[in-house]
Amino acid sequence: MLSNPRQVAFLALKDVDRKGAYADVALDRQLVKAQLKPLDRGLATELVYGCVRGARSLDAILDRFAKKPAHQQPPDLRILLHLGFYQLVFLDRISDAAAVDTTVKLAKANRMTGLSGVVNGVLRQYLRYRDKNPNKKPFPEEILPEEPISRLGIRYSYPDWIVKTWSDRFSFEETEQLCRWFNTPPSVHLRINPLKTTIKTVETALQEAGANVEQISYIPQGLKLQSAGKIEALPGYAEGWWTVQDSSAQLVTHLLEPQPEEVIVDACAAPGGKTTHIAELMQDTGTIWAIDPTPSRLKKVRQNCDRLQLKSVKILEGDSRQQSQFNGTVDRVLLDAPCSGLGTLHRRADLRWRQTPENAIELSQLQRQLLDACASWVKPGGVLVYATCTVNDIENEGVVTPFLDSHDDWRIEAPVSESPVASFASPEGWIRVFPHRHNMDGFFMVKLRRIEG
Repeated sequence: MLSNPRQVAFLALKDVDRKGAYADVALDRQLVKAQLKPLDRGLATELVYGCVRGARSLDAILDRFAKKPAHQQPPDLRILLHLGFYQLVFLDRISDAAAVDTTVKLAKANRMTGLSGVVNGVLRQYLRYRDKNPNKKPFPEEILPEEPISRLGIRYSYPDWIVKTWSDRFSFEETEQLCRWFNTPPSVHLRINPLKTTIKTVETALQEAGANVEQISYIPQGLKLQSAGKIEALPGYAEGWWTVQDSSAQLVTHLLEPQPEEVIVDACAAPGGKTTHIAELMQDTGTIWAIDPTPSRLKKVRQNCDRLQLKSVKILEGDSRQQSQFNGTVDRVLLDAPCSGLGTLHRRADLRWRQTPENAIELSQLQRQLLDACASWVKPGGVLVYATCTVNDIENEGVVTPFLDSHDDWRIEAPVSESPVASFASPEGWIRVFPHRHNMDGFFMVKLRRIEG
């Protein structure tokens, strides 16, 4: 049974590098095999996500202080040096001596005794540089190019195309803020189930259990956890008092404004966060169809409904582009479309390396097809909310504007003034949540009304 958090991190990072595993899956696989105390689990998690997220920055540092550039290093040695540099440059709570010593020992423990001297030498080369430049930041800024996009991309570890996407909308200063924000650990937001309890009851129970929790002023059912431990062990989880859902995702359902007894379709429902929120706001009456093409993901929808004790949700496996049986029969549709996820990069460490500009274009084409299909389901006078968790215009306004241009019977409808969403609305009715401004996941959403007659 593993008991060394750095060894756990090393093995997980090998799976990411060698097998293309997702960072969270690779980490969970190793944590199951390990016997770690809570603090050590936290360290292993920080090391894995930090090294995956920061790969470009760490490669640039490695290039500066090693004799061979990062891409020419043996894969396992590169992982070791990433672990060492991440601790030296980005983790204040670990001493320099501990960072170097534990990385050298890690080399020896993984049959790289012959390379342990290289590890020691490269890491100490960085420490000598820092000792000679005590007034400089831990990150060696002089290795950065002058060109602004690549400068931010290397400094904060993003592919240039993502930085360019943001810089097309924001100033350089705001783009840097966004880069920095997505490198911070994500907070945990809860959505209280008003059919089972009250926000005050949950807040009190969590505080008594030792959790640091506070209400979110602009979200009616929202609580923010500063420290939580294991989520499933917290009071009220098993009883269905609450579910984990970021504030910006909660705003989407408030924009939909579901009403009791209506027929509503959640067109891309899994894993069910918004589906269950719709049911709660409808007092669990009416009918909510939860559609998704993947059986394993629909299983999560059912599990969430069961835990929250909701009865109004019906599960439908299938492609929402092929559900003509709903044509003209639905009061409201939520299309939380598959997207590049560029508003949630802090939650998925490797997403920035998996997405490409070409993926975003392909996704925008799928989004247009879904929007056309889902719009046909809505009764005259009904509502469709289109949403994505990205800040990429091609997937947002770039999808909705052509739809409106070709559908005269649809228009944008601004949220009502009492809605939690109202303060985020532009004069045109677009709802944009920017993480660096609003301190929650990045989202785009718009409410569309089908005109009667």
